[in-house]
Amino acid sequence: MRNSWSAAVYCVLLQALLQPGTGLNVCTSGSAASCEECLLIHPSCAWCAQEVFGRDRTLTSRCDLVQNLQKKNCEKRFIEYSTSHVQVLKNLPLSSKRAGSVWDRVVQVSPQKISLSLRPGHQAQFSLQVRQVEDYPVDLYYLMDLSLSMKDDLDTIRNLGTKLALEMGKLTSNFRLGFGSFVDKNMSPFSYTAPKYQENPCNGYKLFPNCVPTFGFRHILPLTDQVDRFNQEVQKQLVSRNRDAPEGGFDAILQAAVCEDKIGWRKEAYHLLVFATDDVPHLALDGRLGGLVQPHDGRCHLDDQNEYSASTKMDYPSLALLGEKLAENNIFLIFAVNKRHYVIYKNFTALIPGTTVEILDQDSKNVIQLIVTAYSNIRSKVELTMSDPPEDISLSFTATCQDGQPLPGLRKCADLKIGDTVSFDVSVETRSCPSSNPKQSFTIKPVGFEDRLEVVVAYECDCGCSRDAQTNSSVCSSIGTYTCGTCHCEPGYLGASCECQEGDASSMAVGACRESEGKQLCSGRGECSCNQCLCYESEFGKFYGSFCECDDFSCARHKGILCSGHGECHCGQCKCHSGYIGDNCNCSTETASCIADDGTMCSGRGQCVCGRCQCTEPGAFGDTCEKCPTCPDACGTKRDCIECRLFGSGRLADNQTCQRLCKDQILTVETLKTDEPGTVLCLYKTHEECVMKFTYTEHASGQSVLEALKEPECGGGGPDALMVLLAVVGSILLVGVVLLAVWKLVITVHDRREFARFQSARSRARYEMASNPLYKQPVSTHCLETDFDMYGKSYNGGFH
Repeated sequence: MRNSWSAAVYCVLLQALLQPGTGLNVCTSGSAASCEECLLIHPSCAWCAQEVFGRDRTLTSRCDLVQNLQKKNCEKRFIEYSTSHVQVLKNLPLSSKRAGSVWDRVVQVSPQKISLSLRPGHQAQFSLQVRQVEDYPVDLYYLMDLSLSMKDDLDTIRNLGTKLALEMGKLTSNFRLGFGSFVDKNMSPFSYTAPKYQENPCNGYKLFPNCVPTFGFRHILPLTDQVDRFNQEVQKQLVSRNRDAPEGGFDAILQAAVCEDKIGWRKEAYHLLVFATDDVPHLALDGRLGGLVQPHDGRCHLDDQNEYSASTKMDYPSLALLGEKLAENNIFLIFAVNKRHYVIYKNFTALIPGTTVEILDQDSKNVIQLIVTAYSNIRSKVELTMSDPPEDISLSFTATCQDGQPLPGLRKCADLKIGDTVSFDVSVETRSCPSSNPKQSFTIKPVGFEDRLEVVVAYECDCGCSRDAQTNSSVCSSIGTYTCGTCHCEPGYLGASCECQEGDASSMAVGACRESEGKQLCSGRGECSCNQCLCYESEFGKFYGSFCECDDFSCARHKGILCSGHGECHCGQCKCHSGYIGDNCNCSTETASCIADDGTMCSGRGQCVCGRCQCTEPGAFGDTCEKCPTCPDACGTKRDCIECRLFGSGRLADNQTCQRLCKDQILTVETLKTDEPGTVLCLYKTHEECVMKFTYTEHASGQSVLEALKEPECGGGGPDALMVLLAVVGSILLVGVVLLAVWKLVITVHDRREFARFQSARSRARYEMASNPLYKQPVSTHCLETDFDMYGKSYNGGFH
């Protein structure tokens, strides 16, 4: 749905871009003065070659959309318009396996030849199928390092031919084997050059005192199916000795690749070159240490004794030259090296297509299994390579491998079985027209395959009406060439019909060069000549228009780039490419990136501005504002995922919907931790009147983590509302009574303390008055006192 919506937006914007009357029609921009220039503006533009068309002095009006030209009464037969197209020239069906012993009938690539007619800016598309047939012939050339350190390896492979042929016989019924060896350049500082070392470089070396003279590369056995000859030749070999650690192996690889006649490479076979060594190779420019300044020429230099004759004359080959020659001769290079140098040769494989590296044991005892494994890996991959594509075209690939899923941008399939068919969709586009050689060709082929697709390219850059050009035509006042409806005047003449000469400046002509009364002639950007404005040149761009009122550089910029690089500047206004809007075309109209997983725009928490979500909900973040721990609906959104993922219920219970929308990590725990920063506690009531609790955390990485209880918390039933109300009211009254009692107690204690203090003060005052001898009360009081005996009985006393 998202893709279809994007396609609809693209179509609308493209239509708006090209629709006349809206100011966005690039075809009528005024920059095309000829049919060829018109076709280069845009693949939708067409040219009207009709003699009587449009208004006078308006050459650019002939360049427009086809439907617009027809509306302007241009007859269909005068409209020049072309598109890119593909024509298949040779297409033999793919083979399943070899047909008897006739190998030239095997077809592993289809089609074999096509023709492309390319109009600039318009894509041409075609498909290519590849299938590896069963029981295909194999040529294997074993190239071995015979420096002194490889002596134990040489002893191991003396019977390699028989064993290898037996194992390879399980994979192909047509196997041939060859052998060659190398050491290094026999010159200083790479080898020992003193006279005593010429015949025996090991002279004086106690561990191994005898060896053969140093040599660069020696071709020993051409490719043959007689494996006994391989064993015999290997048993004759002796090791040699060089001076420095690196070897001259790249010299040997190049000679083994380009000397195809002497090596015996068959055209209809897989070519395997096994390179066995225990050290690193010399690279290009190393030869300058010995005074070799001539770069390698990439040619075969084997003499009559099948030895590399240019070893001491040219530098070592470069990786680029090596890769080029291996590709030209369809050779798979297998580096068989020890573990210590595996990483170095692994890096070489990234620079040389069709190359693999395997680890060789110290004495090469695993070499057979190594070769079988490497061959199986080679047969399980198909990778396309191009040979000499024109510089002005661009190619894009989409691979469809055995799973049937298209993989845009890839031109390789792996993990294939023999007989699997893979296809590649190829899009070709050119942005310009070559100034010379309008017909070119290049090839596309799988790495290491002889089969290939030849692509012939023709450019649709010329208009058919140009072939009918008329020199000194009466339409052009006999002083110009009439072509495609316009006149190309001779030097010194101007006008739509070459009717004027340069320097003519009559008042009528001058008046026609003003956009309106009071305006400058030709807007101050040109000169008026023969009813026409001739615009000046500018170092910043181009002036154009009937009155030179337009230019292609006075438009808005973004970060210093004109029209943000997403539009064209036309007459001071940016005409944005499809998918962009704004004064400087810096705003993308694509909203697909703003659609959240739930299908809403910016998750309903923001707006899509220039292809990116601007979150308006406080606390929301993420590419589509999908993260919002503090939003009111955050718990509700995550609740749906908890229900569908843990209990298979809720509105997202459908498996596909749940898996698509609920991508957060959900953990079940016994107890929830709510004290961590950023953790939000959520709870909701289930249908069973239980309470489900979970926490929601947003990590700094943007990942959401939910922790939920394994089971909801359920009680014995809902509480009685009346009892709860009575309990609350009773509690309030009880608290009030207790507070009043406490208040009363505090007041009583306080009053008693105050009364006791008063009584004490009064007693002290009475005592003080009674003990004063100078003071005697004016009144005496006599009281009848009642005395109690010791038994509590009273009796009356006398008066005092």
